[in-house]
Amino acid sequence: MVIVFKISDNTKEKMIEYYKDKKRDKTPAYAVFQAQEEDTIITLYESGKVMFQGISADVDANMWKDVEAHLNNGKIPEESKKKDKNKKSEKELFEERKKYYYINSIGSDEVGTGDYFGPIVVTATYVCKDNIGFLEELGVKDSKKLTDLKILEIVPKIIKTIPYETIIYTNEEYNKHSEYNMNKIKAILHNKALLRLMKKDNYGYDKVVIDQFCYPKNYFGYLKEAKNVYRKIDFTTKAEDKCLSVACASLISRYVFIKEMDKISKQLGKSIPKGAGNLVDDFARDIVKTNGKEILNKIAKLNFKNTGKILKEQSEN
Repeated sequence: MVIVFKISDNTKEKMIEYYKDKKRDKTPAYAVFQAQEEDTIITLYESGKVMFQGISADVDANMWKDVEAHLNNGKIPEESKKKDKNKKSEKELFEERKKYYYINSIGSDEVGTGDYFGPIVVTATYVCKDNIGFLEELGVKDSKKLTDLKILEIVPKIIKTIPYETIIYTNEEYNKHSEYNMNKIKAILHNKALLRLMKKDNYGYDKVVIDQFCYPKNYFGYLKEAKNVYRKIDFTTKAEDKCLSVACASLISRYVFIKEMDKISKQLGKSIPKGAGNLVDDFARDIVKTNGKEILNKIAKLNFKNTGKILKEQSEN
């Protein structure tokens, strides 16, 4: 996946600061820097264009789109059209979707990995061919393409019909394993969710599908310490667009995440923002002033850069 867009000078400065410890030794021509964060390569050019390449390119790109919008009166940058050598033809995409869509499948997906506040939620679901019509009537799509209000409306109907298993990985659990990278955490949680779902019933599934967030070799490498590992998995990018069980997993995970964020908001007495941008930083500063820095261990992912910035500012004041 390749995503390119142009950013403003104020975002450019923040990006240079953010990636200063992740820069590669070699810098391409006309580039300010090239950095790598997990499976994404980020290249910032002197022109102000920034290119994200890799399996998780959309996650990193969306984070910087949010920063750009926040700093520049809500204006979201438009993606530049760039030819992706790995981009598939319409016919290939149709055949791939058919391969994953009209089948009995188990799929899993996660939310919360890019959010400073709130847990990571992973869900595995089983969708049989008999439920395709029901899900289509509800308008099931990837959770990123539906509003939170729509998700809150349709997911209660989904979970009455579709078997599922959800794992909520709290911030306190996450902070105990800060030495793990995010992809390792995701691999561990996906494996647990799949195994727990399969333990409930001997589902007659054709495929097990996961939205590819890292290379399969790395995925199984992250699980080398696990006692039980399910291995017969189809890894594919944009799986939530191709496979209904992954789409349902995405929606249920988002639904649970919204509910968990609502619980935290009620505890704090104010609505907690999503993401990891400047609005999140502002909110974190306020709650640290009111509740002390210890509150972050319960509601935030401490190894995000937000933490160091907020605590540094607090110590200087």
